[in-house]
Amino acid sequence: MMSAPIPYMARTRAYYLALGYANPYVWAHHDGAPFAPLAKPLARSRVALVTTAAPFQPGKGEQGPGAPYNARAKFYKVYSGDTRRDHDVRIAHLAIDRQHTSMADGGAWFPLPRMRRLAEEGRFLLAPRFHGFPTNRSQRQTVEADAPELLARCRADGADAAILVANCPVCHQSLALAARHLEAHGISTVLMGCARDVVEHCGVPRFLFSDFPLGNAAGRPGDSASQAATLELALKLLAEATAPLTTWQSPQSWAACDDWKRDYANPERLSPLALARLREEAEAARIEARALRQATLAPAATESAPCFCALH
Repeated sequence: MMSAPIPYMARTRAYYLALGYANPYVWAHHDGAPFAPLAKPLARSRVALVTTAAPFQPGKGEQGPGAPYNARAKFYKVYSGDTRRDHDVRIAHLAIDRQHTSMADGGAWFPLPRMRRLAEEGRFLLAPRFHGFPTNRSQRQTVEADAPELLARCRADGADAAILVANCPVCHQSLALAARHLEAHGISTVLMGCARDVVEHCGVPRFLFSDFPLGNAAGRPGDSASQAATLELALKLLAEATAPLTTWQSPQSWAACDDWKRDYANPERLSPLALARLREEAEAARIEARALRQATLAPAATESAPCFCALH
């Protein structure tokens, strides 16, 4: 019997309250969702990949497995990469579960190589570019700027559908809002993620939920069979869903025990000394992130709130 998924919205709220932040984040909420049925058979549909993984940026500090939170590497606008080539994209600077996963296998969160192989087998047409989508806690910035830009890029590529792969909690919200925008304009989507409450609270057309630690929405790391099965299930959901707000849960499990669920951002499992250290780190990250947002993003992105991507 599967245990209940982590309640990320409640958990992060308790975490930041324990650190002394009294202005809990208000998550995006919708009761319904737009829905664009796949207009063609999957084999004739052009599918784009959308990721919240960040491109490696030399000169912007440590990035990769084991790296600390890195606000400078995190900030970027929508970017694109050629799907015919391999790319160095990383997720170590996001609030994934750093304790229970390695971040070393990109196949667990960036399924481009596997999608390329399936396209070569004729399963679908792969869009010429993948797209990197910003993790932004300003919902207005996401809805008014980032999502329309993603839509324009997908349309330029002739995409009929998009697979969106989320990592941290705010990644899930950002891509949920992006999926809603794409579907409202005729592009079918399926969101692959691990934060069920965040996605379903926002409301998306199709959601493939894997009850894994954050950062593994495309399958278990180092497990080719798990990653293959996860992508197959996402494609099946993309083709077969008949109504919005459709959630499928992967039958795969992470581990025999649920320690990883109890540990993530749980202030009850932290000592007073650890909480004090995390408070200091979170405040430094908040100040740095705010300065970067003010310098690089539209005014809508500077709304004051704790930086939920700074979880350690």
